[in-house]
Amino acid sequence: MDAVPLSRCPVLDPTATAPHEEAAGLRARGPAVRVELPGGVIAWSVTRYDVIRALTADPRVSRDPYRHWPGRAHVPEGWALRTVALQRSFVNAYGSQHHERRRRVSVSFSPRRVEAMRPRVQATSEALVDGMARLAPGERTDLRQALSRPLTVTVICDLFGVPEAMRERIAGGVDAILDTAASPERARANHAELQAGLIELLRHKRRHPGPDLVGDLLAPHGDAGPLPEQEVIDTLFLMLGAGFETAVNLITSAVHALLAHPRHVDLVRGGVIGWNDVIEETLRHEGPVMHLPLRYAVEDIDLGEGVLIRGGDPILLAFAAAGRDPAVHPTAPDEFDPTRADKRHLAFGHGTHFCLGAHLARLETDIALRTLFGRLPAVALADPGRPPARVASFMVNGPDELIVVPHPVTDRAG
Repeated sequence: MDAVPLSRCPVLDPTATAPHEEAAGLRARGPAVRVELPGGVIAWSVTRYDVIRALTADPRVSRDPYRHWPGRAHVPEGWALRTVALQRSFVNAYGSQHHERRRRVSVSFSPRRVEAMRPRVQATSEALVDGMARLAPGERTDLRQALSRPLTVTVICDLFGVPEAMRERIAGGVDAILDTAASPERARANHAELQAGLIELLRHKRRHPGPDLVGDLLAPHGDAGPLPEQEVIDTLFLMLGAGFETAVNLITSAVHALLAHPRHVDLVRGGVIGWNDVIEETLRHEGPVMHLPLRYAVEDIDLGEGVLIRGGDPILLAFAAAGRDPAVHPTAPDEFDPTRADKRHLAFGHGTHFCLGAHLARLETDIALRTLFGRLPAVALADPGRPPARVASFMVNGPDELIVVPHPVTDRAG
């Protein structure tokens, strides 16, 4: 198959102002469509549920750019996706190397280990919601900053043993890295700042070791010995970033969906549906991660319909788009409906790279929703007719802010 000329490749919107509409247009064009990413990098965009699921389980697809992406040599200096796509953590390893390195950190995210964190998640949620409860009637607050972000940053930093004084620097550094519209100069500065913060954390943990995930990463593992320092730093970025960004967007999107459709809150309170129904429908309807660049074809992959991905070509999987694929959800795929029986999604990926933090994100969201709607039963959107601005990134997906009124002056309608 001939290469698609650059001029004919649609440019993926780096600010993601309308990600689902963009994904629907690409989905209609075929099982994979070449798109232009920041820096002029060309990748195959995949937005169909069945194709994403197949490729995530296909050994002919790798996440290792150093082994399977010849085009890496031509990536421009200051590439906005560099920190994510070129990191040397276990998530970008291939085959047995990925399996061995993933196993090293997976124990920290086992269901039993995560469940042991429930009291801390509950206490943090209660303290944050109590802070919202102290606002005066009619006073507004941004739920993302008042609840979603501080809750998830606290939980993941507790898991890693990050000192209080370092938390905001690292969390802010992760936020900046996810800006896919950053200029090359800004992207270089963001990368340098995050690296400096993580190096500072690593040095601190070497001086003050503790029973946490950083300690696990620094310790020798069987015959493999300790990880190289850059791999530890990149793994810290991956786990810290994925550990709070996913849950921040999931909580915020779930609250927005419920406040925009108050009848669903009544269904939960009436026992018709459960909080799990709300969470899974949010994951289907507004998955917290859209694209996690990149994957690469180890060899030629024929997807049919005239689409042949050549060995070495980069692939971009649209995880949040999979849940709205009308081939899987033919009835109102763009509507939020937690009563629907089929809520299939790929929000946490699939196969060997399935998200380690999925159980933790679900736990945090469940507790946050129960606490918020239990303690603030009248909480409402401040501007119910105005969609919130979205996070300006095609990697993560969700509201950039969610302005709410914990105590409306008058009862809400509906």
